[in-house]
Amino acid sequence: MFKRLILAVCMLMPLYGAAQLPDFTEIVEKHGAAVVNISTTQTARNPAISQLPNIPEDDPFYEFFRRFVPSPGPREFQSQSLGSGFIISPDGYLLTNAHVVEAADEITVKLTDKRELKAKVIGADKRTDIALLKIDAGGLPVVRFGDPNKLKVGEWVIAIGSPFGFENSVTAGIVSAKGRSLPQENFVPFIQTDVAVNPGNSGGPLFNLRGEVVGINSQIYSRTGGFMGLSFAIPIDVAQDIANQLKTTGKVTRGRIGVVIQPLTRELADGFGLAKPQGALVNSVEKGGPADKAGVEAGDVILKFDNKVVNASEDLPRMVGSTKPGSRVPMQIWRNKATRDVQVTVAELQDDKAGRQSRRGGKPPATAPSLYGMALSDLNDAQRKELKVEGGVLVENAQGAAARAGIRRGDVILAVNNQDVKSVEQFKELMGQLEKGRIVALLVRRGGNSLYIPFRADGG
Repeated sequence: MFKRLILAVCMLMPLYGAAQLPDFTEIVEKHGAAVVNISTTQTARNPAISQLPNIPEDDPFYEFFRRFVPSPGPREFQSQSLGSGFIISPDGYLLTNAHVVEAADEITVKLTDKRELKAKVIGADKRTDIALLKIDAGGLPVVRFGDPNKLKVGEWVIAIGSPFGFENSVTAGIVSAKGRSLPQENFVPFIQTDVAVNPGNSGGPLFNLRGEVVGINSQIYSRTGGFMGLSFAIPIDVAQDIANQLKTTGKVTRGRIGVVIQPLTRELADGFGLAKPQGALVNSVEKGGPADKAGVEAGDVILKFDNKVVNASEDLPRMVGSTKPGSRVPMQIWRNKATRDVQVTVAELQDDKAGRQSRRGGKPPATAPSLYGMALSDLNDAQRKELKVEGGVLVENAQGAAARAGIRRGDVILAVNNQDVKSVEQFKELMGQLEKGRIVALLVRRGGNSLYIPFRADGG
């Protein structure tokens, strides 16, 4: 009897397990009609390519080739691309990725009822990869928005799009992580999923099990060009804010406070006397900028912005960027092992400006022998003028513990635990006052930038 019971349970287990899997059919039936296929056409022009061989004009054969060998004129060709999008209003507004429609001469939106309509770009924002389009139609099906902040890691989500042109394809997976930062993407806390996303899915919606759009599928991580289990979606609240600005003003404005920041590691947190590595470490402040006027200094750690906790350095650009320029907001900083509150007036972020700074100067004065794995020398007047610093010591060579800590030849050490360094002798004195084995924060100038490097006081 007992064996029969076990056998019955084993036979029922697959059925029970299947019953627990989510059913996506209702979501697709209700909301799939609001997902569209987007195709773009771009006309490119090739310059004329001469067929004349490379012979000098005084060569007897030059005139022959000039007269009888045809030289084609400029050639035009069309390139096409595919993507996805979704309708957000019955009168024809829809969202997609900015890279889907970038430089397009013509945009065609194909609905699930097989209608093909021309679309115009209301606005696009490259920083977040969001574009707002408009088609001339009415009474269209629309999606419902959800709250991506309520998403939980491990929660089921589905994507609908046109991978490789296969329209309205449905794929499913789970939320792998939230708040992901990607290189060169400072303003988007990406939702990472393992939903199968491929070329053509870009711009399509990511749904939760309630049938609400929580993100826009934007990128994949791949070494082959195909899906490898890592896809990233833009949270829909970020997209909504961008779309509202594009619809209202045709552009996106963002805040800035004029600081350069870096992550706060455990070693740096120990050096600054923080209980945990939380916040954004300021390694330089723009002179005359909002943060400078508020009293922020290099070496401060920004713990809160507008009463919101800055858990990691990548959180700060998003917080500041989403703040309306002109707003005056509170900011909490950590300095000299204590918190202090300041008020900063947020400015408007302008287009990126790249600047280069070189270092010149004669041979530096006498070099100190190896000190904590570094050969150091005082800066001469020309070098100080070039770097626009009053002090600092030049790293002539770095090896052993110094090299492992990340210090390089050519670095200039400006401060030890926020105490300015004027000379090699002072550097030795400051380091000698520290408890052996303690982690210190060295402020280092490298090229045109500054950064903090954690370093053990005994050089180990």
